Amino acid sequence: MNTPGQKPSKKINRREFIASTVGASAAFTIVPRHVMGGTGFVAPSDKLTLAYIGCGTQGMREMTQLITNPKIQIVAVCDPNKLSDDYIDWSPNGIRDGIRKTLGEPTWGEKFKGIPGGRDIGQEFVEKYYAKNKPDKKYKGCTSYEDFRELLEKEKDVDAWKIMTPDHLHATISLAAMKKGKHVVIHKPIANRMRESKLVIDTARSTGVSSHLLAWSIRPGNDTVKKWISEGAIGNLKEIHNWSYRPVWPQWTSNPKDTPPVPKDFNWDLWLGPVPERPYHPNYTHCVFRGWYDFGGGSIADMGHYSLWPMFLTLGINTPPTSAEAYATTTRTIENQVSKNVVNDVAFPYSCIIRFKFPRQESLPNFDLFWYDGGMKPATPEELEVDGKDLPTEGMLFVGDKGKILGGFRNEKPVLLPESKMMQGKPPAEDEPTRGDDVWIDAFKEKKQSPGSFLLASTISETINLGAIALRARKKVLYDSSKMEITNIPEANKFLTREYRKGWELEGV
Repeated sequence: MNTPGQKPSKKINRREFIASTVGASAAFTIVPRHVMGGTGFVAPSDKLTLAYIGCGTQGMREMTQLITNPKIQIVAVCDPNKLSDDYIDWSPNGIRDGIRKTLGEPTWGEKFKGIPGGRDIGQEFVEKYYAKNKPDKKYKGCTSYEDFRELLEKEKDVDAWKIMTPDHLHATISLAAMKKGKHVVIHKPIANRMRESKLVIDTARSTGVSSHLLAWSIRPGNDTVKKWISEGAIGNLKEIHNWSYRPVWPQWTSNPKDTPPVPKDFNWDLWLGPVPERPYHPNYTHCVFRGWYDFGGGSIADMGHYSLWPMFLTLGINTPPTSAEAYATTTRTIENQVSKNVVNDVAFPYSCIIRFKFPRQESLPNFDLFWYDGGMKPATPEELEVDGKDLPTEGMLFVGDKGKILGGFRNEKPVLLPESKMMQGKPPAEDEPTRGDDVWIDAFKEKKQSPGSFLLASTISETINLGAIALRARKKVLYDSSKMEITNIPEANKFLTREYRKGWELEGV
């Protein structure tokens, strides 16, 4: 409170608060910054302040690495779930052990019976980590929110948002943040509806904020593939095949019928977001959301971004496909002793094959792209069979009219088939892939577009969302990218967007 004659007290912002708490212990000593902070020291005023949206398994897994980066300061976390240990992951203790290692606390989380997550976990982890470097080992500089809209209203001076929510919320949250001038880094996909992804990309362009899609990476193997194709090592490119063993979550063929109670301290309304009202069920939430058309994008949105987008960028694939045709697992059920087909309108199939037709690109002829998941993959090439080899469980295959290239999916070095060609002066790249957080952090700090900017992701977003449309239409769909329209099946255009719950509508879709 100000007394008469005093100047009004200044309300400090978040960055000034961080600087003041870090600098308090050095208030009476003037030393050079590099001496005070040591090697790699970043002044608090130079840090990128970050709001972390989504504290589930993938959110917490990535936080254990990101939080150690001295260029950022996580200042707020947000999740509609307060705290629970019922999360689903592919490792029983991976999240817990990652937090233990980062904090240097070998007993952290021993009270949890299952896999923990939620905004309380996020806040505790952030504050415990930053407290490690405080003289009194205390830190209370991370606020916690249930609703991202409240965070956006109250945390006005935060620089950027990292969005780690289920797919159906990506567009809604990133649009809100960008319209307030926040830089946005988001997990794939940009959105699980085509018109939403276009709106996000257009908004990133019109607002001028920096953006980054986390599926971006530099894979040197793609440079080798490009070189071999341009040199004519496989003749004219005809087909690209990409396959993944995913999903790693259960798949269902219909919505659940039972209605268990909403867990304590879990805001189902906020988690549901723009999706039309339905009863809560654990089969929708946590990592299993990916299998539902409403909430996820299927295996192609999960893994296809990692393999296809870097390849698109390297090979210069900038024009979206003109059609997509999907082949999916069929299932049956028995009713009154009669076997009946299950019509699945709600979830991605157990496995599928999707064929996309791409027009001529600047440096490539027209070609077909095949996606496989759920254990499906192309037939083993004869060039491998003669050596007694099979295709790996995940991979990419480039087929030309004079040869084939295997590789380029993750970190594998590409191989010319038959492998005897590898002895003819065409060695693969030796470098390791690049995918560090510094790429987007540095771009955001400099207010520049990252190499993984949303502005470069329109073709991959259209391709992956078109695959989902083909699965739902159950017919070959012809696509006009200039109009963003399915031209041969008018009723399939409803799959480009969604029915929005009242109050969650997005203008422009």
